[in-house]
Amino acid sequence: MNKERFDVRRIVGLGVLTAIVIVLQMVGAFVRFGPFSISLTLAPIVIGAALYGPVAGAWLGLVFGVVVLFNDSAPFLAVSALGTAITVLLKGILCGFVSGLVYRALCKKNVWLAAIAAAIVCPVVNTGIFVIGCFIWFMPTIAGWGAGLGFEDGISYLFLGMIGINFLIELGINIVLSSVIVKILAAIREN
Repeated sequence: MNKERFDVRRIVGLGVLTAIVIVLQMVGAFVRFGPFSISLTLAPIVIGAALYGPVAGAWLGLVFGVVVLFNDSAPFLAVSALGTAITVLLKGILCGFVSGLVYRALCKKNVWLAAIAAAIVCPVVNTGIFVIGCFIWFMPTIAGWGAGLGFEDGISYLFLGMIGINFLIELGINIVLSSVIVKILAAIREN
């Protein structure tokens, strides 16, 4: 019976976090700094990865990726649909999965440290996979966008125009929200 209750709690928890990821990504599409929206969904991905493990984090990351694919990737889809789908889905899946692995590796030593590390890893992996995808599929287009905005080259535009402030804001939001919520939920779970 206790195992069944745990499974129901897990399913309900993941269902709620899945809904939160969808809503935050849809609403977050309207929060813009520069040409791209700030992802508010990384916090529930880290929370799910911490509470339910790396596979749950990967699931939440996949949901995030699907919403981004349909809601916020039209400029990239026009260049390469396959490259966009691979980049967007992979960055979501891996940011959740790796966050879960990091949390799991550190939580026995210190829950607070584990939550902060997972909250840092999530946007780093998310942005890192985005950068790799850009280099593989989109650099000529990005160079053109950057030239139109006065940047010297595509790399400068990618790092200064597209990623710079976005990444720092996402990282800050994620560290604060994720680590505090995971710490609270871990304390509740222990009692």
